Amino acid sequence: MSCPVCEKRPPKRFCPAKGEKICAICCGREREVTIDCPSDCSYLITAHRYEAEHRQPIPSGEFPYRAVEVPPDFVYEHWPAVSEIAQAILAFWVQNKELADDSVLQSLNALAETYRTLGTGIYYERPPDGPLARALYATIASSLENFRKRETERKGLSSLKESDIFRLLVFLIRIEKQETSGRPRSRAFLDFLRTRFPLPEAAAAKETSRIIIP
Repeated sequence: MSCPVCEKRPPKRFCPAKGEKICAICCGREREVTIDCPSDCSYLITAHRYEAEHRQPIPSGEFPYRAVEVPPDFVYEHWPAVSEIAQAILAFWVQNKELADDSVLQSLNALAETYRTLGTGIYYERPPDGPLARALYATIASSLENFRKRETERKGLSSLKESDIFRLLVFLIRIEKQETSGRPRSRAFLDFLRTRFPLPEAAAAKETSRIIIP
């Protein structure tokens, strides 16, 4: 037998995405590129752990919104809103398993631009072109508005301004840039969110494993 991907080398690793064994080289080369790896694949987990241990800081030229300051105290003060955004993304992922980090980044970038202009009193909205990213954009925006309505009902006024939302989105964009593997089918950032913002049991119960049992 030969590896079904390269059709050259002997297959030695079971690939849960393909439901069969592939060779180690194809596993490493095609992981999150042409192979849609499930998050609980042991080889993917090991690769992400290795990448995290050897991760370099984001180059200054690639640092998102370099001129925008997002102090840690500001993030902690608005942590419930950060959690709201993260859980909106995760709930969307439960229903749309094809979602990957790139679509999340497109949505966050588009929302950041929307709220940046809203903070100056100008209404400007340009959702992402991709249907999945566009749908996530709408989901996060709706979740944020609901969050602000709940705050208003409790306090009489929401403390979360458009400019605040913009900075929180910038914070998440920077985290995404740091955590994602950058590969087309990467879900490293989504997995990062899942470990830190676990969904309520009712929502999490809807998720089914994508592992194929050999």
